[in-house]
Amino acid sequence: MIADKKYSSFQEIDDRLKILRLQKNISRESLKYNLKKSKETFYPTHVLGEFSGVFQKVILGFILKKILKKFT
Repeated sequence: MIADKKYSSFQEIDDRLKILRLQKNISRESLKYNLKKSKETFYPTHVLGEFSGVFQKVILGFILKKILKKFT
């Protein structure tokens, strides 16, 4: 809960409002940045790229097992 603050001058009020405005702008920019990063993470080519790496490892493991079985 926000505590009631008593100001002794209009300058203090203006300074506090400026700080709050800057905090709001920082929060807004942070939110926009996080939203952009989230979109990039779930972009189809990125997701498929991650999947293809896993798929390649599985296929490579399967091929290596087949080759090793031939030699044993």
